[in-house]
Amino acid sequence: MNQKTNLFPLKIAAICVHLLTAFGIVLGFAALNAAIDGEARVMWFFLAAAFLVDGIDGPLARKINVAKILPAYDGAVLDLIVDYLTYVLVPALYLYRADFLPSPFAPALIAVILLASLYTFGNRNMKARDNYFIGFPAIWNVAAFYFYAFSLSPWVNAAVIAGLAALSFSNIKMVHPFRVIEWRAMTLFVVLLWSIASIGIIATHPNIPYWALWGLGGTSLYFLGLSLKRTWRRE
Repeated sequence: MNQKTNLFPLKIAAICVHLLTAFGIVLGFAALNAAIDGEARVMWFFLAAAFLVDGIDGPLARKINVAKILPAYDGAVLDLIVDYLTYVLVPALYLYRADFLPSPFAPALIAVILLASLYTFGNRNMKARDNYFIGFPAIWNVAAFYFYAFSLSPWVNAAVIAGLAALSFSNIKMVHPFRVIEWRAMTLFVVLLWSIASIGIIATHPNIPYWALWGLGGTSLYFLGLSLKRTWRRE
């Protein structure tokens, strides 16, 4: 009886973590609705909130040991469902409806995004042992945000999409900003700077100040450098 009583608060905490993860689907729906209505700033607000939830639910789940407390419910599957909506489907719809792609090839490019992402999400070897992603991790929300921030040509966007989709099937390593231990303190600091720059871009678009663009570009070079460093290093 005492053991069951002691486990009750942990089960409540574990359920709350799952509910936090599940709330991402609500944020994703709100972002999807904003994308349909052409409200880009509102969409980015909800996607940013979903990104924040996705960043904190995993550490909480591991801290509480949710998988052991509620073994019958798979939080990883729940997380993948939410992520496919917020990382793939919403940005793909936004790119299609906001004319970020060359019109003759837009449907094909969206199909590439959706199908390559399904491969990534279904890949059991998505991460290396040190928690670096293997291949492009289907973060199409981030790619779409760069198209939004830098106002790139639709043909450039198309080339980037083709390249990133191809990298989904590669062995390139890409840093997970919250789970990779190597340079973690520095990486989290850069994530903070990246977030500040991103907020500045969303708040001021289309008249984006140079500090926000330089901040976004500079922090991106850090992530790129760390990823390339890990890619070239042997296991």
